[in-house]
Amino acid sequence: MASAVETSPGASPHHGPNPDRYKWIALSNTTLGVLMVTINQSILLIALPDIFRGIKLNPLTPSNTSYFLWTFMGFLLVTSVLVVSLGRVGDMYGRVRMYNLGFAVFTVFSILLSVTWLTGTAGALWIILMRVFQGVGGAFLFANSSAILTDAFPENERGKAMGINGLAAVSGSFIGLILGGLLGPIEWHLVFLVSVPFGLFGTVWAYLKLRDSGVRIPARIDWLGNATFAVGLISVLTGIVYSLMPYGHHTTGWTNPWVLAAIVGGVAVLVLFVWIERRVAEPMFQLELFRIKAFSAGAISGLLGAIGRGGLQFMLIIWLQGIWLPQHGYSFDQTPLWAGIYMIPLTAGFILVGPVAGILSDHYGARLLSTLGLGLSAISFLLLNLLPMNFDYVPFAFLTFLFSLGMGLFFTPNQAALMNSLPPNQRGAGAGMLATFQNSAQVLSMGLFFTIVTLGLAASLPSHLYSGLTAAGVDPVSAHRVAGEPPIGSLFSAFLGFNPVQQLLGPSGLAHLSSSQASYVTGRSFFPRLIEQPFANGLHLAFYFAAAATFIGMVASALRGSRYVHSSGTLTDELALGARESAVAVGLEEEPDAVDAGPGDGGVGSRAARGLR
Repeated sequence: MASAVETSPGASPHHGPNPDRYKWIALSNTTLGVLMVTINQSILLIALPDIFRGIKLNPLTPSNTSYFLWTFMGFLLVTSVLVVSLGRVGDMYGRVRMYNLGFAVFTVFSILLSVTWLTGTAGALWIILMRVFQGVGGAFLFANSSAILTDAFPENERGKAMGINGLAAVSGSFIGLILGGLLGPIEWHLVFLVSVPFGLFGTVWAYLKLRDSGVRIPARIDWLGNATFAVGLISVLTGIVYSLMPYGHHTTGWTNPWVLAAIVGGVAVLVLFVWIERRVAEPMFQLELFRIKAFSAGAISGLLGAIGRGGLQFMLIIWLQGIWLPQHGYSFDQTPLWAGIYMIPLTAGFILVGPVAGILSDHYGARLLSTLGLGLSAISFLLLNLLPMNFDYVPFAFLTFLFSLGMGLFFTPNQAALMNSLPPNQRGAGAGMLATFQNSAQVLSMGLFFTIVTLGLAASLPSHLYSGLTAAGVDPVSAHRVAGEPPIGSLFSAFLGFNPVQQLLGPSGLAHLSSSQASYVTGRSFFPRLIEQPFANGLHLAFYFAAAATFIGMVASALRGSRYVHSSGTLTDELALGARESAVAVGLEEEPDAVDAGPGDGGVGSRAARGLR
């Protein structure tokens, strides 16, 4: 086995020149990469209205809704699909090499986005296509950054490194919201241009300073496994995206045969992927990694935590923009920026405790911190249900802070524990699988949150709209037409910072009203008061669902076992050693004084030397 293992020059950062200096170089560069990508992800949440105005396309026109969804979701879908494959490629050919390529690809397509000159549908298709390729670069960065950090830092400092790296990810999400609100109104091209200087600097810096120091085992690319995984996951996630769009007389797309076929067919292909991976000699992803309890429990709890929190940000944005902010003096076109500002507590808790939790997990393990964190997040979901729709800001800020505090306690220790549990030659693929779980769960969570809230709206919003509009002087025909529109249109309108009633009625519906009546129905309070109760019905169901998912994740986290750090051997070495330990535990073998834990362990492989305690 040792003869098959390759390392790069200066292989171990713990024995090469200036190991302390190099680990901080690796941390600062990967932190810059994560910050750049997460800013890019969240900046569109606030800037989408300005982008669509810039390309002269109305995203709320039914024929244009798919452009809006893919501009928003395409990047996330691509990164979800590719991170495992690109992480495995990094394991085979060098994580730093793949990471550097990701920086360059991301930067090139950021430049192409920033010079968008097309308008209308051509402009939307250009942005979607460039965002997809930008997502390829993001996938290279996501897939290899955690593995590079794990290679660079000793196991007793990885929690600290993951904490600082996670701090950049959460900070980037918040910074993106503010930048989108500030830059979009000035010049929408700046929304894409802001990534370019970071990308140029990071690409050159990574090329000059980073070095591959991880264990690599030469292998062939598993083309069939990669293809089936990509086809299956793309099919499932595409079906979830289109489930948000109305179908026929139904308020969502879950009755659309193509949506059902995409999801069911995608699941079937993913089952085929599992079958293939268990039979090929050199699989894309070692499914045996799930036999490591620390990895499987951490991955499952991470997946369920992401399902719980994935749609939360969007529901809070709609809650603020569609209901709360207009009733507190903000015009609809101002709400995107102020929603980002009022959501600062949603990131503050993570920023405060994430790095500290990582440092603590280096000494005490992840189980207590991660389990407590998910418990706090589940409780915050339940407490959010107690708030009225037109709430006082202080309790809202406290509960969103409590949620982010819980996620800060969970995320960093869980990430460090997962990376510690992986064999050195599988860190890229394992980190990629974790990122796939998190990104896919975010898409699934958004689909489920929007579906639950839309169904809650559909039960009572039409009658509320009809009675409210007719009472305000709108003619019954126009009121009936507006009340019959799919509720998702009102949610998208509020999300994009448009006045929903003005969009729904249109110029023809407003023309029959007096100036005072038109001013009333398009005012800041009319729509929020109509939608309050119907939105609350759906939102409460979504929060209960999120609390349940997070609670189950908490149970999975509690079952992860005591602190576990993988030896420097390969997966085959570790599983064989695990089987031997199981035999010792049941009395079938005597416990050896020492075992060979694989290359780099110096021949000392006792349980304590392997970090199991």
